[in-house]
Amino acid sequence: MDRNHWIAAGLDHVWLPYTQMKTARPPLAVARTDGCRIVLADGRELIDGIASWWTACHGYNHPHIRQAVERQLATMPHVMFGGLVHEQALILARRLAALLPGDLDRVFFSESGSVAVEIAMKMAQQCWINRGEPGKTKFVAFKGGYHGDTTGAMAVSDPDAGMHDVFRGLLPDHVIVDLPRDAASGDALELVLARHAESIAGLIVEPLVQGAGGMRFHDAATLQRLRAVADRCGALLIFDEIFTGFGRTGTMFACEQAGVSPDIVTLSKALTGGTLPLATTVARKGVFEAFWSDDPKKALMHGPTYMGNALACAAANASLDLFDREPRLAQVAAISKQMAAELAPCRGMPGVKDVRVMGGIGVVEMERIADLQALRARFVEEGVFIRPFGAIIYLTPPFAIEPHDLSRLTAAIVKVVGEGIAGGSE
Repeated sequence: MDRNHWIAAGLDHVWLPYTQMKTARPPLAVARTDGCRIVLADGRELIDGIASWWTACHGYNHPHIRQAVERQLATMPHVMFGGLVHEQALILARRLAALLPGDLDRVFFSESGSVAVEIAMKMAQQCWINRGEPGKTKFVAFKGGYHGDTTGAMAVSDPDAGMHDVFRGLLPDHVIVDLPRDAASGDALELVLARHAESIAGLIVEPLVQGAGGMRFHDAATLQRLRAVADRCGALLIFDEIFTGFGRTGTMFACEQAGVSPDIVTLSKALTGGTLPLATTVARKGVFEAFWSDDPKKALMHGPTYMGNALACAAANASLDLFDREPRLAQVAAISKQMAAELAPCRGMPGVKDVRVMGGIGVVEMERIADLQALRARFVEEGVFIRPFGAIIYLTPPFAIEPHDLSRLTAAIVKVVGEGIAGGSE
């Protein structure tokens, strides 16, 4: 039997993400991964330019993480977190509390980033209910933002970004405004909050980079404005660091660059080094204290079945070990410098709107991309896996990538953009 018979036998039974199944090209079948490479079932090797949606920050199959998971598998792969705890989860919670700024020190586990955002929203709203202000049920979120594909997370994502427009009738209404990038937009936000102050439970933002909404950058001053505004209007500030956390913007957490502590932060993606699903919602002491009561109705009634999964927590602890032992943030700084230099030739090319780099994120924004499928296939022909979306061609490589492999990624972008295929001139 053909050793790759699983491909044809199974494709008719999967439903792929963000894909019109009728018209999409067949997905690439992967046989294995190693370091910064994806090895396809047909033998081709691709340099991975996006680290599996930004998760594989150390590259694939890192032996330290693999060994930690193997040890945990032999001991206890999972135990429910209701009434029970285990060593890996408690160690991880303590380590995250030590790494995060301020008094962010109560860790609630879940399995995915979207769910972590849902928990943050429930946490914020119930915090006000428990404090005797049940009318605070709305959230302020920002144009260009994306927080996930579950219902609550969709409701605080930009409704005009395209992915969630069809669900408008399903979603609760929140307040979606421009990010306060300058004095004028800051004043506009103040006016909005003044009108809605009694109903606002919190503000939610992706600090420094709005990821899936278009890889849009903003500065530390924007986050400082948000902290000040949230304090003035009596709302909680939620930072969604699911994309930006664990070194992607150049510091361990993006909020460090602004000197701002949110009231709640969500983490996922690179938390386990791209090995197993895990997410956390971490709250400050004041938020947690609103739930500390003799009244059982004031407890946070949420509990994902696999929360605090032991295998995933073991992977996360091993990933944090690597941030301690290996020069990850120095590697991000080197990647940033290299991408800035090597993507610069795209500036001025026909159809290019902007070229920008922050930390381990490199972006070439086009005026338009006429055929995303053709563009993605063209990158595969160049021996790289780069997956543009919207009008964005981007790189979020593993931090351990070698300079020559990174150069292959940037060279592929410069070459393909120069061919004109990205803008649809061919």
